[in-house]
Amino acid sequence: MRIQYLGINEINGPLIVLEGVKGVSFDEMAEIELANGQVRHGRIIRLEGDRAVIQMFEGTNEMSLTGSRTSFTGKPMTLDLSEEILGRVFDGAGRPTDGLGPVYSETRRDVNGAAINPVARKYPSDYICTGISSIDMLMTLIRGQKLPIFSGSGMPHDRLAVQIAAGAGIENGDGDFAIVFAAMGVKNDVADFFRREFKKSGVAQSLVMFLNLANDPIIERIVTPRCALTAAEYLAFELGKQVLVIMTDISAYAEALRELSASKGEIPARKGYPGYLYSDFASLYERAGMIKGKKGSVTLIPILTMPNDDITHPIPDLTGYITEGQIVLDRTLSQSGIYPPVSVLPSLSRLMKDGIGEGFTREDHAALSNQLFAAYARVTDARSLASVIGEEELSNADKAYIRFGREFEARFINQPAGERRSIEQTLDLGWQLLTLLPRTELSRVSDELIKKYLPKDGAEK
Repeated sequence: MRIQYLGINEINGPLIVLEGVKGVSFDEMAEIELANGQVRHGRIIRLEGDRAVIQMFEGTNEMSLTGSRTSFTGKPMTLDLSEEILGRVFDGAGRPTDGLGPVYSETRRDVNGAAINPVARKYPSDYICTGISSIDMLMTLIRGQKLPIFSGSGMPHDRLAVQIAAGAGIENGDGDFAIVFAAMGVKNDVADFFRREFKKSGVAQSLVMFLNLANDPIIERIVTPRCALTAAEYLAFELGKQVLVIMTDISAYAEALRELSASKGEIPARKGYPGYLYSDFASLYERAGMIKGKKGSVTLIPILTMPNDDITHPIPDLTGYITEGQIVLDRTLSQSGIYPPVSVLPSLSRLMKDGIGEGFTREDHAALSNQLFAAYARVTDARSLASVIGEEELSNADKAYIRFGREFEARFINQPAGERRSIEQTLDLGWQLLTLLPRTELSRVSDELIKKYLPKDGAEK
């Protein structure tokens, strides 16, 4: 029988304090029964001797210092799991919000989880086709990888997240594919957009969605990515599915963490964020990967908005240390009507070399990717020179790069939101664009590949 504690010693915003508490532990769940019979839930976020600080999930409105009864469950927050979670929509704390009733669970898991043991990790391999040319060709997503998207306020990262979720898949058919989508701190209209677009795209039945709204408690925002990763781990390592986890927006999660840290009176670090922000991010990101002896995998795409488009801000800066590359969105491209506005030069995938080429995508992928990167880098130089001396004064080669840059952005980077390109279509499009350059400029691809893949009316001699 549980011990019940009568009354509350302090109420401070979303926090309540109990004194004289015994036999409880950090992260343990609490149930608080109000005087009117309503039951609310909270989680212990701080222990000081026999003093417990509890963060409330449903807030502290209408709570008083007297008349309430608090009991502790003896366990941390858990998530009900079964294959039934596919096609379901939950709030940030894992409670169903789609009107289909509770999940009949086969198991329950602690949402806090743990990072994958490095000794048990299997090196990521094979690629995930997103259907987006700029990503599939130049910063290929590898199964088991952590590849964040660095965006900015007002940029179309939500639309890109939906497009990736709707178009992603394992083209070699290696196992069932599933999506776990977690949205944190989103407005109601954005949440409706996610629901509507996923239903329209036809992927809803292979997708698990966790939606934390902007007006939900911050403690729920903090557990949302943990619930999503717990569901992904179950689908991957128990049911053998290839799971892609998309989380947006990590910046909203970090803001909630900062607010919670301030409410606990912790000493702030860079820009007011807690000093443990790096280790907290790592506790999330390092749950993705592949495990030896397990068929499934967890691939992670966290999306974050950089305050003031500052890539040195603590959120993108610390994320970059933990993950294996990044996809950077460019505001200038976005303002010129290019979607998705992927900034090619600062973007990279550190693991793509291990999942492309013959046996994965196509033999020419690596060389063609290098050639397109090199050519687009020359475009930047040619544009800088043209801004000084004028395009008419450029050499023929520089004029060709200017033309290539325009076509590359308009035909390769730019892609309608509903269009899904296969890897073969993307590779062929890359070769078509190289026909705009003199043959002498194609120094990153071999003569054999040029002869095999460059269109016959290709690059100038």
